[in-house]
Amino acid sequence: MLAVTDAAAQAIGALTSQNGQQEAEGGLRFSLQSSDDAGAQLALAVTKQPEQGDQVVTTDNGASVYLERAAAEFLDDKVLDVQQNNEGEIAFALAPQGV
Repeated sequence: MLAVTDAAAQAIGALTSQNGQQEAEGGLRFSLQSSDDAGAQLALAVTKQPEQGDQVVTTDNGASVYLERAAAEFLDDKVLDVQQNNEGEIAFALAPQGV
């Protein structure tokens, strides 16, 4: 199952909080989008609730990640984390578990 770092959980909480309120609503949803020339591509969206059939991963701090069935299989052995670039912008990153 996808693992989520504390830093990623905090970033998800910040993305899903509305109007600076403390309580987050919704979560981050991963799905696989098929493309003729590039094969399958992972898509990421902020959404209020999971879609039917989604696997739900809830972190200790209450952040939620929703995984479409094919995305759940693809991400089964991955860790979701965040990385910061030189400009201070934060991006989600995936890595193999146990590395």
